[in-house]
Amino acid sequence: MSNGTAPKRDVYSVSRLNAEVRGVLEGLPSLWVEGEVSNLARPASGHLYFTLKDAGAQVRCAMWRTRAATLGARLEDGLQVLVRARVGLYEPRGEYQLIVEHAVPSGDGALRRRFEALRAALAAEGLFDAARKRPLPEPIRRVGVVTSASGAALHDVLTTLARRCPALEVILYPSAVQGAGSVEQLVTALALAGRRAECDVLLLVRGGGSLEDLWSFNDERVARAIAACPIPVVAGIGHEVDVTIADLVADRRAPSPTGAAELVSPDALELLHRLDDQRLRLDGALRRDLRRHHERLCFASHRLAQLHPGQRLAQRSQRLDELEARARRAVQATLLARRARLAGLGARLRERSPQPRLEALRARGLLLTTRLEHAATLLLRGGRDRLALASRALDAVSPLATLARGYAIVSGPDQRLLRDVRQVAAGTTIEARLARGALRATVVAVEDDER
Repeated sequence: MSNGTAPKRDVYSVSRLNAEVRGVLEGLPSLWVEGEVSNLARPASGHLYFTLKDAGAQVRCAMWRTRAATLGARLEDGLQVLVRARVGLYEPRGEYQLIVEHAVPSGDGALRRRFEALRAALAAEGLFDAARKRPLPEPIRRVGVVTSASGAALHDVLTTLARRCPALEVILYPSAVQGAGSVEQLVTALALAGRRAECDVLLLVRGGGSLEDLWSFNDERVARAIAACPIPVVAGIGHEVDVTIADLVADRRAPSPTGAAELVSPDALELLHRLDDQRLRLDGALRRDLRRHHERLCFASHRLAQLHPGQRLAQRSQRLDELEARARRAVQATLLARRARLAGLGARLRERSPQPRLEALRARGLLLTTRLEHAATLLLRGGRDRLALASRALDAVSPLATLARGYAIVSGPDQRLLRDVRQVAAGTTIEARLARGALRATVVAVEDDER
C-alpha cells in the first residue's frame, strides 16, 4: 500500500480450522470401505471404536451405539468387513475418521452391494413409495400364506392365528424360500394367489437367517411380483434387524412371521369385548325407542278418548240414509228410461232381423272350423314330433339324467360347485344334490390325488 502498512491477514485458530475442515469432510457422500478390524474398543457407552486397515494404510472408525445395536454379526479384531460410512473429523485431535453406519463381513460384501444397487434402482422407480401401498382390508376373513410348507414360519403363523382368531380361514401357497428355484417358486405362488383372488390379504413369511439365506427375497423378480399382486401383501421375513427388498415393496412390513400374523388377525378377546359393548348400546337404544313409542301411544289414546267419534258417526249415518234414498229414486228413473229405449230398439231390431246372414255365416263358420281343426291336427302332430326329438336331445345332456345314474352335484358352504378337493377342508359342511332330493354332509377328510 502507498502508506507502507501491511495488509490485514485472516488468521485461523486451530479450532476454527478443524471445524471448517470437518464441515468439508462431512459434506462428502456415504461410501463403502473394505478392510480388517483392529484395536476394537467397547466402552460402557455402547459405542464402538476400531481401526480399519489394509496392507498399506489404516483409518480410525467410530460406530455409535444405535447403529452398533443393529449389527447382524459381532465385530472382532482380525475380521475382514465391508462398512458403509461417512467421513468426519474428531476436532480435539484433528484426526479424520469414518462414522460407520453399517458393517457386514466382507464375504457378504458383494451381496450387500447388489442389494444397495437394486434398492436404489427400485426406489427411483417408486416401488417403495407409500402412496402406492394399499391399506389392509376390513374385515379380514381369509388369509393366504406364501412360505415353505415345512418351515417354522408356517407353524408360527398358524399358531398365532389359532390363538388370536380361530375363525380366520388360511390358504397356503407353498414355495421354497431359499436355494435353487426358490425365486421362481415365490413368483409363481404370488401370481397364483393374485389370480385366484380367494384371500383378503397375503402373508409372505420366512424365518431368520444370514443375508445369503434371505437372498431370494432380495431378487428383483420377487419384488415386481409383490408390486403386481392385486392382493395386499404383508411381509414378515426374518427378524426385526433383517430388511429385504421384499419388505420395502410390500404394503406392510412386520418384524417376523409371528408379527405378520398378529398384524392381520384381530384379537378374539377384543372382538368379544367390542361385541358386548355393541350389545349394551343396542339394548339401551331399543329401550329408549320402546319408551318413546309407549309415550306416543299413551298420548294418542288420550286424544282419541277426548274426540269420541260417536256423534260424527250418527251425523254421517243420517247423511248416508238421505243419499241412499236419492240414489234409489235416480236408479228407478234411469231404469224406466232404459226400458222404454230398449223396447224401441227391440222393435227396430225385429224389423231388421239378421237371420239369413247369420245362417250363411254359421255355414261358413262350420267350414272354417273343420279346416281349422284339420290344420291344428297337422300342426300339433308336427309339434309333438319336434317336442319328442327335443326332449330326447335334452335328456341326453340333462344333469338330471346323470343324477339318475347315481351321480351327485356337490357344492360348498358358499353354494359354489366343488370341482377340486382343495376348495374345502376337513369339517366343512357340503351339500350333495341327488336325482331325488339333497344331502347335507360334513367332510371328514380330504384326499388329494395329486399328492
